Amino acid sequence: MILTPAPNSADLPLDSDFDDDIVAEFPLAGGIDLTPITLHLDAQACGQRLDKVVAGLVPQFSRSRLQLWFEQGHVLVDGKPARGKDTAYGDETVVVEPQPAPEDTAFAPEAIALNIVHEDEHILVINKPAGLVVHPGAGNWSGTLLNGLLHHAPQLASVPRAGIVHRLDKDTSGLMVVGKTLAAQTDLVRQLQARSVKREYFALVWGTPSLSGTINASMGRHPKDRVKMAVSTGLGAKPAITHYERVASGMLDRRPVSLVRCSLETGRTHQIRVHMLSIGFGLVGDSVYGKTHLSPVFHRQALQARRLGLVHPATGEACEWVVPLAEDFAELIARAGIPEPEAA
Repeated sequence: MILTPAPNSADLPLDSDFDDDIVAEFPLAGGIDLTPITLHLDAQACGQRLDKVVAGLVPQFSRSRLQLWFEQGHVLVDGKPARGKDTAYGDETVVVEPQPAPEDTAFAPEAIALNIVHEDEHILVINKPAGLVVHPGAGNWSGTLLNGLLHHAPQLASVPRAGIVHRLDKDTSGLMVVGKTLAAQTDLVRQLQARSVKREYFALVWGTPSLSGTINASMGRHPKDRVKMAVSTGLGAKPAITHYERVASGMLDRRPVSLVRCSLETGRTHQIRVHMLSIGFGLVGDSVYGKTHLSPVFHRQALQARRLGLVHPATGEACEWVVPLAEDFAELIARAGIPEPEAA
C-alpha cells in the first residue's frame, strides 16, 4: 500500500560499511563451455601422471573438478576412459568432456510457490516462509527463492541475482523486496546503503530483557567458528546497531520467554541473533547460537521480518507492508501464553 511522498534515496548519505546481507555478496550466475576438448600429448608429458598433465593443459578447470570427471569416465585416452593416476606416454590423444557442476545450472527457473504480498512492474514484495533458501550456494544449488523468482518473472533473468537486494536466513520467515528492473534494484540497494529501509522483526527470546534498549556492537566472523558471527572489535568487524522493545512475556517449558520487537539500522549476517545473545537473551529455537538442550523447544530460530518500509523506486512514495506471524511462530507464542500483537 502506498502511504506518503518521501525524499529521493539518491539524496541520502551512503553507509560506507554497506550491509553484509546485501546483493554485493551474492554469487553471479555462471556456466562453462561443455564442448569436448581434444588434447594431443607430446614427449614432454612422458612419464607424468595423466591427471597432472591434463590439469596443466586445461587450467580453466579446477583439479578437483577434473578428478571427478576422471572418476566418472569423462576423460578419454585414445577413445577409452582413463584414470587420473595413469602414466602418460606422450603420444596419446586425450578428450576431456566437460560436465556441468550444480552451481553452473543454479540460475534456472523452478516452479516454487511464492507468497506475494505486493507486485507491480518495478518491485515484488514476498513473505518468505521458513525453510526457503534465498539464493543458490553450497549445498543449496536449487529450490531457492531465486529459482522461484526466475520462474514467476522470466524477465528477472536480465537483472543481476534475479533482482534480489537483501536476504533472510533460511529459517527466518518474513518480508523481502525484489527489484524487477535494474533501475529498481539499484535504487533499493542505495536505500539499504543509506539505511533508509525500515526493517522490523519479531523474535521470541529466552528470559526477560529490559523494556527497551539499543545494542550498538560491531560484528565480525567468530574467531574460532567461521560459520558463526560474533560481537567483535577486531580487524574486519563492522558497525551493527539493533533497537529492541519487549512486547510481552510468558513461560515456555517452565522458563521465562519474551516477545521482542527489533528494528535494524544495519543488516549484518545473523545480527539480531548475535546481538540479543550478546546481552544474555538468545533466540528460542536457535540451534547455531543457542544452548543445545533448549533447541528442541522449536524447530527453527523464532524470528520473523514482520514489517518492511521503503521508498518506491519509481514513484518516490513511502510504502510499508506488515504480515501476520508465520503459523508456527504464532503457535509458539500461544504456547507461551502470549497473544499475537496487532499490526500498529
